[in-house]
Amino acid sequence: MIMNNRPDISDSLLWEYDLKTFNWNNSYKIVIERVLQIGNLKEWRELVKFYTKEQILKTIDWSAQLKEKEKEFSRFFLNSELINAA
Repeated sequence: MIMNNRPDISDSLLWEYDLKTFNWNNSYKIVIERVLQIGNLKEWRELVKFYTKEQILKTIDWSAQLKEKEKEFSRFFLNSELINAA
């Protein structure tokens, strides 16, 4: 995991949290789930840079918020080269 303070994602994705005190490492499931649900390509790329692939896949499996089709797409997209496309 990169030791930056936080991933470069829009604060609006986590609007209900106080991001001055938010623990990005301990709350990784919340961040990952939200980016997978409503994040853009830039935020998906940032997610992959900040968190491990294992953390992302674990969150996909754990999530009760993501529908099965969203989970399937997320797994496919993460394992493809599409995330690095221009």
